[in-house]
Amino acid sequence: MDFFETVTHSPEQTEALGARLARLAPPGAALALHGDLATGKTCLTRGMARRFAGADIVHSPTFTLVNEYGDDRVLYHIDLYRLGSEDELLTLGYEDFIESDGVCVIEWADRAPRFLPERRLDIFLEHAGGDSRKLRFENHGVLPADWQQALATDDITDNMEGA
Repeated sequence: MDFFETVTHSPEQTEALGARLARLAPPGAALALHGDLATGKTCLTRGMARRFAGADIVHSPTFTLVNEYGDDRVLYHIDLYRLGSEDELLTLGYEDFIESDGVCVIEWADRAPRFLPERRLDIFLEHAGGDSRKLRFENHGVLPADWQQALATDDITDNMEGA
């Protein structure tokens, strides 16, 4: 397992990191987000959604459980916060999303650990004071060999347009 740690100091930096991550994530990738409330999970996903669909407004799909962004390349944003039980995933068509060519971002992934694929990227987010967030990425065979360098770029003004 490879890992990478970084700290962002604003929501914009977290979004820019999400945009860089979206460029790296191959078709079929599963990204499991772990962290308390307000640690930046949706902010990171918003940056990814902008890469996929130019989406400015991204909300956690807390009540719908899944939001979809993009056409040619699809991002599935899955939120398990209100999940009653892991078995509930089977009735939601979770396997269809996780086994697709789209990229699946799973918020509150710790609520359904037995349904996470072995090949995934775990992202742990935590508060680091003020608007700062500490992120730890653990790659379990999803991202290319040079992924840490690509995420570490200091260009926090990443162009959020296009893919």
